Amino acid sequence: MNSNTMSETRNVTPGSSNHSEEHMTDPMTTPTTAGVAHATTANASATHPHPLHKVLSFVRRSGRLDDRLQRAWDNYADTYLLDITTGNLLDVREGVTLNRNFVAQHWGNDNPLIVEIGTGQGENVVAAAAAHPETNFLALEVYDPGVAHTLLLAGKQGLPNIRVAQVNAPELFKVTEPGTVAEVWTFFPDPWPKKKHHKRRIVQVGMSDDIHRALVENGLWRIATDIEDYALHVHEVMDHLDGWTNLGGVTVSLPVEHVGKGNADMAADMPHADFKESERFEGRVLTNFEKKGLAAGRAIHDFTYQAVPVSR
Repeated sequence: MNSNTMSETRNVTPGSSNHSEEHMTDPMTTPTTAGVAHATTANASATHPHPLHKVLSFVRRSGRLDDRLQRAWDNYADTYLLDITTGNLLDVREGVTLNRNFVAQHWGNDNPLIVEIGTGQGENVVAAAAAHPETNFLALEVYDPGVAHTLLLAGKQGLPNIRVAQVNAPELFKVTEPGTVAEVWTFFPDPWPKKKHHKRRIVQVGMSDDIHRALVENGLWRIATDIEDYALHVHEVMDHLDGWTNLGGVTVSLPVEHVGKGNADMAADMPHADFKESERFEGRVLTNFEKKGLAAGRAIHDFTYQAVPVSR
């Protein structure tokens, strides 16, 4: 077992950290927060250089956890929180690789691994871990309250098959070895509704390439959104990519032009086309977030993409 590919868990108390869904365009001017489980090194900027305008799907801002979530962090971080990141942008620390050896060290077995990108409050991934003890789960979340709440839910049940990483997901998939992951889940990602911010959306061609490499053959990327324009975005990115098969069997009609935050009400009058999507994934619990979307009258769009060999 190569120790250079491993990381240890640490009990790290978050500092002053809260977050919004605005975008950070210039990491050089971003306020520093301490609410991450990572080891900061003196030469982090040298080993992890970043372009001046690195595109991220999140921004980290100052704030505090309430007492309940702080206690959860204090009590459960040592058990569940992986120490794999460096710096305020939550990049993966040098020497860390997500592979089957990493899984064996941190989960203690060789069971299939499911990775959820954007865990939120942890309701879904913790419920899945409780229902499927034969499967390992890795919850990726950047915001301190979401991380703490996921720790709380997992810790209260004493679940042995889940770990949490406060990490920039695209950076983690860049250092994931082929065939490490059985499924990737991305449920209700930040829609970045302004048209100029659509490039911030987590579903992108580059991300799909890295996830494809990380998945086992015929592994799945499950995606769900309650934003119609994001559904169109997913189809545009994924449906014609070599190496991916859309397993959807449900026909839906979507506008074929994109709308932004200011003109979303025009979508109904735009030209539409039919697309294939999936039935609701039974393995996804009905979270409070999804309930709010349904209550607001939004349709839920489910996608199942299967990783198949790339044509040569």
